Amino acid sequence: MPTPRRIDLRILLVRFTSHPIFVRCADEIHIFAETIGGELEPPNCTQPLPSTCLVDSPFHHCEVTMKAIVIDHFGPGLDSLVIKDLPQPVPENGDVLIQIKAFGVNHAEMHMRRGEWPEAAYVSGIECVGIVAACPGGEFPIGAKVAAAMGGLGRTRNGSYAEYTCAPAGNVAGIDAPLSWAELAAIPESYTTAWTALFRNLELKAGEMLVIRGATSALGKAALNLAVTAGAKVIATSRDPVRFQALLDAGAVKVEREGPDLASRLPEAGAKQVDKVLNLVGNSALLDSIKIPRRGGKVCQAGWLGSLAPVKDFDPMTQMASGVDFNLFGSWVFGEPEFPLHDVPLKSIAADVAASKFEAKPARVFQFEEISEAHKLMQENKANGKMVVLV
Repeated sequence: MPTPRRIDLRILLVRFTSHPIFVRCADEIHIFAETIGGELEPPNCTQPLPSTCLVDSPFHHCEVTMKAIVIDHFGPGLDSLVIKDLPQPVPENGDVLIQIKAFGVNHAEMHMRRGEWPEAAYVSGIECVGIVAACPGGEFPIGAKVAAAMGGLGRTRNGSYAEYTCAPAGNVAGIDAPLSWAELAAIPESYTTAWTALFRNLELKAGEMLVIRGATSALGKAALNLAVTAGAKVIATSRDPVRFQALLDAGAVKVEREGPDLASRLPEAGAKQVDKVLNLVGNSALLDSIKIPRRGGKVCQAGWLGSLAPVKDFDPMTQMASGVDFNLFGSWVFGEPEFPLHDVPLKSIAADVAASKFEAKPARVFQFEEISEAHKLMQENKANGKMVVLV
């Protein structure tokens, strides 16, 4: 038998036969393998074997723990977010194990914490950026810088509020750019959603007039940056007049106060000059948004800033404008065959941010232990842009 090889990696993918074998240990790992036949004998660990060790299998599994922020209970209080030690996830074929460096904080996670979302995992978080720690299917090389968004993260599988997460390979994309982890974390969810809503659902083109409702949100700012860069004429809305100048500085041609009567107050709506509307306010602004565009124009709803309450007594025949197209985009569909994450040019978006073509830095950066403070600001509508958490 050959001399044992000392390995300092916490996670190791070893291929002795045609199938991958994962060896995980909290301390140094010793691997013994016969050179002929490729059989793997259990390694020696400085820690005792756990009772769950699969001694009759070709690998030995010593559980590694990680820090994670869990939803201890549902409710409006911030005490429901608790930091605990959990087992580090083990990727299956088709998964990518990501060592998380930073993650964005989203409104959806606030609703999940409160118990207002249809689905919520024990570990919240729908997006992250980090380094590939393992990838059984070989879709990404170990050590690659990547972003992950949706694919059940935080909903049907444990999400990104942790040191590690497993994401479906179809919901992972390379995002190598000369930006800090905090800057990279401000991109995935906001920009993938904004890009898809603008250029797939609305089919926005240069020279068109676009109204963005809720433009000072993280998603709204991303949409404004992308639309202006694409040559659209953007009318942005905000409830706070203090934020009007920032929207103008970002390239909006006009800023209006957000409210339920926007269609009647906006001269461009009355003159039927508006081509497209991106409604991020949600159901409370849906019927008013449909009144804004010209015949042949489009409305896309891609946010719920106003609340999750449904539209009451909705009658499409009498309340929808004739000749106006209405559609929805929910980012939870990313990873499905019709909505692959790689459809979004994340690498070029990150490169544009690095080249200062537009401002996309996070509004606030928090440490892992400060997650409750981030949720508090979001709950009070004081985020003023994308908030990110370093891991």
